Amino acid sequence: MAALVGGLLLALAAAVASGGETRPAPVRNRASMGEAPRVGSLTPAAALAIAGQHVIDAYAGPNPPPSLIAAIRAGQTAGVILFSPNVADPAALHRAVAAMQAAASASPEHRPLLILTDQEGGLVRRLPGAPALSEQAIGARPDRLALAAQAGAGAAATLRRAGVNVNLAPVLDVYRSPGNFIDQYGRSYSQNPAVVSRLGAQFIHAQQADRIAATAKHFPGLGSATRAQDTDTVPVRLDVPLSELRTVDEAPYVAAIRAGVRLVMVSWAVYPALDPARPAGLSSRVIGGELRGRLHFRGVTITDAIEAGALRGYGGVGARSVLATAAGADLILACAPTPPANTPAIGHAAVSAIAAALLEHHLNLTALEDSGARVSALRAWIRP
Repeated sequence: MAALVGGLLLALAAAVASGGETRPAPVRNRASMGEAPRVGSLTPAAALAIAGQHVIDAYAGPNPPPSLIAAIRAGQTAGVILFSPNVADPAALHRAVAAMQAAASASPEHRPLLILTDQEGGLVRRLPGAPALSEQAIGARPDRLALAAQAGAGAAATLRRAGVNVNLAPVLDVYRSPGNFIDQYGRSYSQNPAVVSRLGAQFIHAQQADRIAATAKHFPGLGSATRAQDTDTVPVRLDVPLSELRTVDEAPYVAAIRAGVRLVMVSWAVYPALDPARPAGLSSRVIGGELRGRLHFRGVTITDAIEAGALRGYGGVGARSVLATAAGADLILACAPTPPANTPAIGHAAVSAIAAALLEHHLNLTALEDSGARVSALRAWIRP
């Protein structure tokens, strides 16, 4: 078994050295293999197929590289996140999405590929078009409930035209002070958790009415982060008392879950009140205990960018991906916070490491199958 794992890791090293343009050889997805393999009989090919269903890839420029198309066709990725460099040319974007979805149709999953982007509104919009208003601007208006619903419907229409089916929005962070990390870009509806709850739920309802999945973020909340506490670049520790976390930061998630939000993104900050040792996205106490256990979320959990600076000290992409998966993350966002640095090699590292951990029995196969079922249900729910 150690030799099999070593082979996977050697393949990973070769891919990284070659610039990430290779992937493990295409294999059949376990869904096409009859009964799901047990740990004792799990082959490297089956492990790669299982691992691939938990990774969201990224690429640079307007055209997805051949290695990514091959990985999609082989069923070794669940989706792709798009950033500004990927969407600058509308005609190229249309061709790219069509090519990726065609590859997904030919894959063992036969389900629409998850195509994700950030279309929050205001300054944070990957695509031109609605919603034009930021969450901050919406929250300040007397007609804010109607505007939040309009923003959700507008986001859905914009994304639908581009072939995107998952929006990494709305932001449900309850900001504490003007100009802090989350407020400086107008990304929070309010300092009042009740207002954030109502507006977030309106956005979710309106967007998901068009089968564009919404993502509530960043659980359990980044509203207390100072301007310098940016998880994309540095480790962040938020010493918020448990009672405040639950009554202020987590309150909007109760409303979002009731509204049927399909995904929740977990933050990379450390919350000592919940887990003093690990960032939320690497913590089973936060994902399994707080989000799934206490708040009863049954949808898909997704990490923030796996190459974020907040994860210094937790190894490379592979090690981080295994830790996040073990903690309960259904999807690994295998990308860099800085879009030009994106390459399929990041996703390759994540897939290879998760597969190797399965073969070494460091990940629970049953738990990963349950996680995969949630991802598969999401892919079945969206419209291509």
